[in-house]
Amino acid sequence: MEAARIDITPKATQVVDQLREKHGALMFHQSGGCCDGSSPMCFEKGDFRIGESDVWLGAVHGCDFYMSEDQFEYWKHTHLTIDVTPGRGASFSLEIPLGVRFLIRSRLFTDEETKHLTPVHQGEHN
Repeated sequence: MEAARIDITPKATQVVDQLREKHGALMFHQSGGCCDGSSPMCFEKGDFRIGESDVWLGAVHGCDFYMSEDQFEYWKHTHLTIDVTPGRGASFSLEIPLGVRFLIRSRLFTDEETKHLTPVHQGEHN
């Protein structure tokens, strides 16, 4: 059985459901920049152009999750969980008007999980 690289909390799924109702299909992207660039950002599917240097880590709650290749190199040994917290980030992420922002919680993979990790894909995943 494959071990997922990315997960989402119940609170974050509620926010995704609110956003999906208003915007339709969604996706996440996390760049390797500082400040908000290191936070996961939620976009309408297709509004953010995925490049060859982006890595698809999997899907959470029906949303593809991509990360810049440079950021993935630092985090490839960690399980990531999308969560939300009150407050406003300074990004273009869709949750901002709701008074919350997405964030990543991480932990190292166990040895057993590492043996069964979901494969990643470069560029857009279909």
